[in-house]
Amino acid sequence: MKLLSLNRRTGETGHFVFNQLEELLRPGDAVILNNSRTIPAQLTGKSKNDEQVIMRLAKRVNEDTWKVLLIGEKTWKQGDTFRFNDHVTAVISERQEGHPLVTMKFSICCQELWNEFYKQGEPIRYEYIHVPWELDYYQTVFATVPSSVEMPSAGRAFSWELIQKLRKKNIQIGFVQLHTGLSYYEDDHLPHIPSDHIEEYFIPLETADFVTQLKQQGGRVIAVGTTVVRALESVYAKHKKVQEIHDQTNLYITQDFKLQLVDGLITDLHEPEASHLDLLLAFIQQDFLQSSYEEAIQKGYLWHELGI
Repeated sequence: MKLLSLNRRTGETGHFVFNQLEELLRPGDAVILNNSRTIPAQLTGKSKNDEQVIMRLAKRVNEDTWKVLLIGEKTWKQGDTFRFNDHVTAVISERQEGHPLVTMKFSICCQELWNEFYKQGEPIRYEYIHVPWELDYYQTVFATVPSSVEMPSAGRAFSWELIQKLRKKNIQIGFVQLHTGLSYYEDDHLPHIPSDHIEEYFIPLETADFVTQLKQQGGRVIAVGTTVVRALESVYAKHKKVQEIHDQTNLYITQDFKLQLVDGLITDLHEPEASHLDLLLAFIQQDFLQSSYEEAIQKGYLWHELGI
């Protein structure tokens, strides 16, 4: 897999393969990974009139309730009920006018509901994905805690062999969790306000402690994915330090945001309309970023989370 490096101060680029990552890092650096695991977040049910409905889980509200996106042209209303099998139903418990997501309350909860997701659901596949890959294809090798409805994709290129190579070079590896929500509503005309995009995250004590120590010693924190950036910068914005935390964030990072913890970022290539690029401008000036994207296109780099 190709790896493009971009110096945030000079705009200088370099071209590598991903297994050469250690050559771009220094002993004492820390690489922080998101170990949230992708769930089968697309479900198919039927209405009381036997109409098929496809729903995409967007965000967990509690043990039996989720925010979901209903796919299709029909507008469903509050109180509409859908069945998934003989013993599982769900009802629209709340719908806000003009908002694409509805609140869906299921007839079961907790582990029983998770079991049904895994029995009946499938991974979300956007229109640029033409192969029906199984759920395992949407996981990183270190993913352990299920809840992301989309893959935290920047970590997908990592192997355990590469992680061991980094550790042998005295590059520390740490983990956080940020459970990704639904980033795309299938219709570019639907409102998708970044500040409304609330996601659950967790920073364990071990990661908080070594990141704090690293920053005190002048080391660099390299985030693998924008999800890691949001988690780390969210806890600092709220508490002015890194600490163990289980919380939610709607932090929207743009070029005006002053990064406090993260020194470098490993990320995918995305189209110009993506809010993902707004966050990149907090790291690097726009002309450097644009030039590097043009260079990536010229050299045949692949796009999106699966290299499409």
